[in-house]
Amino acid sequence: MDFSFTEDQRNIREAVLQHCSQFTDEYWLEKDRSGEWPHEFHKAMAEAGWLGIAMPESVGGAGLGITEAAIMLQAVAESGGGMAAASTIHGPVFGLEPVILFGTEEQQQRMIPPILSGEKKMCFAVTEPNTGLDTTSLKTRATKVDGGYLLNGEKIWITNAHVADYMLIIARTTALEDVKKKTEGLTLFYTKIDREKVEARIIPKMGRHAVGSNMLFITDLFVPEEDRIGAEGQGFKILLQGLNPERVLLGAEAIGLGKAAIARASKYAQERIVFGRPIGQNQGIQHPLAKAWMQLAAAELMVWKAGTLFDKGEDCGVEANSAKFLAAEAGYEACQTAVMSMGGMGYAQEYHVERYLREVMIPRIAPVSPHQIMNFIAERVLDLPKSY
Repeated sequence: MDFSFTEDQRNIREAVLQHCSQFTDEYWLEKDRSGEWPHEFHKAMAEAGWLGIAMPESVGGAGLGITEAAIMLQAVAESGGGMAAASTIHGPVFGLEPVILFGTEEQQQRMIPPILSGEKKMCFAVTEPNTGLDTTSLKTRATKVDGGYLLNGEKIWITNAHVADYMLIIARTTALEDVKKKTEGLTLFYTKIDREKVEARIIPKMGRHAVGSNMLFITDLFVPEEDRIGAEGQGFKILLQGLNPERVLLGAEAIGLGKAAIARASKYAQERIVFGRPIGQNQGIQHPLAKAWMQLAAAELMVWKAGTLFDKGEDCGVEANSAKFLAAEAGYEACQTAVMSMGGMGYAQEYHVERYLREVMIPRIAPVSPHQIMNFIAERVLDLPKSY
């Protein structure tokens, strides 16, 4: 049992931190204020090859694992970019996994390299306004026509859809009432976004303003047959292949953001003098920060365990969900503790931890709620009856 990084993994972490250092806290604060998508950061990460860290070399990737991808994204968040930086490049790291596993050679070569190079951008369109996590009940329909399908429906909380060129989207090709199992009849597509047929509306939200979340209105979008991933009606099973890696990556990002918050608060506590002594000398400041650090460290171990199991091809559903839950809660506690430790300055934008606190809500909420994870653990680990 070895809990240490390999030399290559340490090099990845240091290289990413160094690469991200050119994008300062002030850069991310300005993006947060303006709501402008971080094109410069995306371009820099793509040109350095980081978007393809977990993709096969055959499509221009580095051929490494989800563990290495998690190390990379944790460092991205920890650099001060937080969820805004991570979400800019999060999708390409894991989102194209269904194309690798179920796509044809032609699809892989056509669809993946332009995303990894940064030439094109993608989004992941699953959730809908009236179905939430009940994916099998989604309403978006793909109707078979000559040469392909016509898509109609709505999607919500679609990250980066306003700047994306392509989307990985799931839709019903067979009505729910016409299938034997509700997981059947869903089909996955990777297709170009025709802005005349797809309207994207930015959803005003609490944080991560630089990376937009969108409502999509899809009207008669033609999707060629060659853009279907895998067999018709098998989209739900294909989609499941990407859930565990996404949870691992979200967990790593939450840990990175929590570490950034604790580091900034600890530095402030060393420098802030009250009653003739640094506030960091007071146990009322020390203990909450120390506790937050330990919670992050413990959650981080589960992230690495889940990533390692996935890369070995072993079942990791319990570990991946636990990692996402624990990391999100520890990250939130760390960011909140940082704000409170810094008092009024923690509430000021110029010290950045208030931005961290707003952004760390994302891994707590998405892509699955903490309550659903507890349901999953109760059923799969404790053998308790299904509650929903």
